[in-house]
Amino acid sequence: MGELIGLVAVSAPFVMVVAIVWMKHQQKLAEMGVQTTAQNTAEKAAQYASQIQRLEDRVQVLERIVTDKGYDVATQIEALRDTRSVDDQLSGTAMNFESRERA
Repeated sequence: MGELIGLVAVSAPFVMVVAIVWMKHQQKLAEMGVQTTAQNTAEKAAQYASQIQRLEDRVQVLERIVTDKGYDVATQIEALRDTRSVDDQLSGTAMNFESRERA
């Protein structure tokens, strides 16, 4: 029993030092986690702010288009449709079935 008390008395300071070092290490890890989370949050906030600004700019342009008195929205939409149909017709390779070879 006396040997056990001696062993505990000798090993107690070592265990305490290990526990203190481990707690400091855990504290540093927690601080690094908080810093990383703060950085990620700041980056996401900047991305969201940029995206919101782009959307606000687009809404302002649309508001200007709709409220401009001499602007005919329907005509412009049809012009865009006409442009798309012309683009669709010009894309690809034209096939001439009248001059194809017969086997």
